[in-house]
Amino acid sequence: MQFEISDHPAPRSAEQIQKVLADPGFGVNFTDHTAVIDWTDQDGWHNARVEPYGPITLDPAAAVLHYSQEVFEGMKAYLHSDGSIYTFRPHANAARMNKSARRMALPELDEHDFVASLEQLVTADKAWVPGGEGEALYLRPFMFATEAFLGVRAAKEVSYRVIASPAGNYFGGELKPVRIWVSRDYVRAAPGGTGEAKTGGNYAGSLVAQQQAAEKGCQQVLFLDPLHENAVEELGGMNVFLVTNDGRLLTPELTGTILEGITRSSVIQLAKDRGLTVEERRITLDEWDQGVRNGQITEAFACGTAAVITPIGELVDGEHSIASTGTGEVTQALREELLGIQTGTVEDRHGWLHRLA
Repeated sequence: MQFEISDHPAPRSAEQIQKVLADPGFGVNFTDHTAVIDWTDQDGWHNARVEPYGPITLDPAAAVLHYSQEVFEGMKAYLHSDGSIYTFRPHANAARMNKSARRMALPELDEHDFVASLEQLVTADKAWVPGGEGEALYLRPFMFATEAFLGVRAAKEVSYRVIASPAGNYFGGELKPVRIWVSRDYVRAAPGGTGEAKTGGNYAGSLVAQQQAAEKGCQQVLFLDPLHENAVEELGGMNVFLVTNDGRLLTPELTGTILEGITRSSVIQLAKDRGLTVEERRITLDEWDQGVRNGQITEAFACGTAAVITPIGELVDGEHSIASTGTGEVTQALREELLGIQTGTVEDRHGWLHRLA
């Protein structure tokens, strides 16, 4: 697919970009361009282009506004020491987006066109990629139904887009353990639902629980399996791992209600490379609690594209809390290796990197 490039008529100056990059935050500043591909049931995917970033004009009856027919992805572009820009496992993101699209009755996009859209956007806006420690250009591919109608059926007109935002550390500042609130009032997903799809409705449904967490002084919320009491599922936007004192790495199994994280699968591979035994299975809060108390569970961390790997310092369940050891050796080693691969300072022995510009 060939992309038509339309330069921004008034791009930000080098000085303005540097001001943003000096304190990028997360998801608050956006680059000058966006990549776009249109789809209709008659013409398929067409009209690929890179155009100036700006508001999207939608009919008030657009299906996405009424039936939440949309999916998205999250990934990062990293500036390497030689000035090149790489992303991490983009074909895995493309495959997951298509899996999400199938679940939400949206059209699948060819993986090569998905990756090409990233290449075209990053090439246009490569000046926006920050180079500080822990910083990257966050890429947000997304797809949504644009057809104007109020009947409940799959839309016949869809838009795929990519936007980009300079990003610092997700939780801000230096790496430090986070407090997690256990949600007893809400569940994230149920069997047969949309839990394994990366769709906005899952995140919207988690926000009230996230508000509860914030009220309790916690940075994230942990959701439980509604059919198996006290079984751990995932956080509002990250997967969970536990490290044991006998060389095992535990994480909840994928049952269709948990998002199959790209970072999750990468952590599993890197852990196996280090000789750790990885167990993907049902894990209960009781096992977590008892394991910490008797010393069998020595570390706990969460992972995802935005935060990479973040240690869990305390799990708060009502009046009860489960403490952790903070940033343990395994957590730190996996984080350093993963970030090293992404930023080009550690050998990419699995061929995960893809050059964008």
